[in-house]
Amino acid sequence: MPGRRSDNLYRLRQDGAFDVIVVGGGINGIGVFRELCLQGLRVLLVERGDFCSGCSAAPSRMIHGGLRYLENGEFGLVRESLRERDALLANAPHMVRPLPTTIPITSLFSGLTNSAAGLLGIGSRPSPRGALPVKIGLSLYDWVTRHRRALPRHSFRSAAETRRRWPQLTTTLRFSATYHDAWISYPERLGLELVLDGLRLSPQSVALNHADIHPQGSGYRVTDRLSGEALDATAKAVVNATGAWLDEAIAQLNGGGPGDALVSGTKGSHLIIDNAELLEALGGHMIFFENSDSRICIVFPYLGRVLAGATDIRVGKVTRVRCETEERDYILDSLRLVFPAIALTTDQVVYSYSGIRPLPKSDHDFTGRISRGHFVHRLDGTVPQYCMVGGKWTTFRAFAEQTADAVLGGLGKPRKAASLDLAIGGGKDFPERPADLERKLAADHGISPARAAYLADLYGTRAAEVLQFCGTRSDDLPLVAGCHTTAAEIAFLIRAEFACSLDDLLLRRTPLAIRGDISSLLIGRVADAAVAEFAWSEDERRRHVDNFVADLADYHGVSSETLEQRTCDRSLECA
Repeated sequence: MPGRRSDNLYRLRQDGAFDVIVVGGGINGIGVFRELCLQGLRVLLVERGDFCSGCSAAPSRMIHGGLRYLENGEFGLVRESLRERDALLANAPHMVRPLPTTIPITSLFSGLTNSAAGLLGIGSRPSPRGALPVKIGLSLYDWVTRHRRALPRHSFRSAAETRRRWPQLTTTLRFSATYHDAWISYPERLGLELVLDGLRLSPQSVALNHADIHPQGSGYRVTDRLSGEALDATAKAVVNATGAWLDEAIAQLNGGGPGDALVSGTKGSHLIIDNAELLEALGGHMIFFENSDSRICIVFPYLGRVLAGATDIRVGKVTRVRCETEERDYILDSLRLVFPAIALTTDQVVYSYSGIRPLPKSDHDFTGRISRGHFVHRLDGTVPQYCMVGGKWTTFRAFAEQTADAVLGGLGKPRKAASLDLAIGGGKDFPERPADLERKLAADHGISPARAAYLADLYGTRAAEVLQFCGTRSDDLPLVAGCHTTAAEIAFLIRAEFACSLDDLLLRRTPLAIRGDISSLLIGRVADAAVAEFAWSEDERRRHVDNFVADLADYHGVSSETLEQRTCDRSLECA
């Protein structure tokens, strides 16, 4: 295994003594890894799959304050979420951007009792939100950020004004309201950049994806799942950041049976839709609306496509999940309520994804009433275990800070630095106008404006590092016609960004799959580029391709027939 991953394995072989071991490489575990590295500790991060490949790979891709949490009386969570939203806009401007959000409203007073029900802990389904409760909620939202406003205040519109702006919206609306939150383009990549930042801050720390960890004597045994190599590690504290798998991991790390459950999950599914009419109808806004069952749904422009979701289904067993047919139909039907004149068909869905939200244990009948908050639960022992319960993408830094402070307190160590204003990865020195970076990349490296825009969008200011690597190679050529990704870039992702498989490359390091650009031809070209790095045999190459194609069909709704058809269609386009 070339590059950074082999360097990390080498450091673990040389010295297995750490201050802290973080188990779980989702966004919360990665966040606390960086936070502890920032404090000068030596930290080991162990993730069974790829970084941000579990729950953290299936978010709504919204970075938001949680407007609907106000109904549950979670004012502290809203305040924290808005602070973290604004911090991400400043620290990761290459991936987190403002998103104007519009709410279609069909009544005036309905829903006034929702907040009272939430405050009283009543689990009943909320009533549809009318103009007055929406106005109250948005006013509170603005009030929370009054001293450090990063985004515009909300505004209200009449039905006539709304229809002039969004003529395709349902004619049943009486008002609309617009407020501002944010969206994230590549959440898995942001998680990876946090890992790289942590290693830069603490060069003796180690981050391993595709690895298992189990108790062994007075310490732990870390097994590389790719080679089978087993290595010993010790720590003064362990952070359990395994998300939806938290309760299982507690038992595994303690070497005992399961205790009282801390986490109860709900399943959320999303669709990526290729429908030009719907994309245009959104007018650059997210539409935040209620389905007929009062559940909140969203739809917004995403990487030239449309992202729509989400379901919220309680799950009894934690496992890998997919968007089922009935969930797909539920989301499409919800869109037909707000955009009744736009034809939406299943063949426009180019990708789907689903994950389990790791929520604190709750008995609420209506899943929307379950808190999206978070807390740290300490389990005492020879090596204390700090369990991260709950949490969401927007608040990962705050949760990581809270967890790090608990660990530092247990170790008797002071906090040395804060992360609230710390730039993330390619967000460092990112210009106010992305076009300035694009022009510099094109001029400095002799590339086309289109490729410069692609690289600036994907890597931020790290794009120069990518181009410096690619510029030394003869294979810096598009994988297929019309694709900006090159074989040299694939080599960079393997050497510098811990990519170990086609899944890692196509689902999390690049946007090729989620945008619906993936085809059988493109998969083959990426596999060819990977062979040169991994030295796969022909049988290994075929196995990796077959496994990835099966994974796309089973978990993302992209069949092998669709992949072949895309190859055929794009061959005709480029003829």
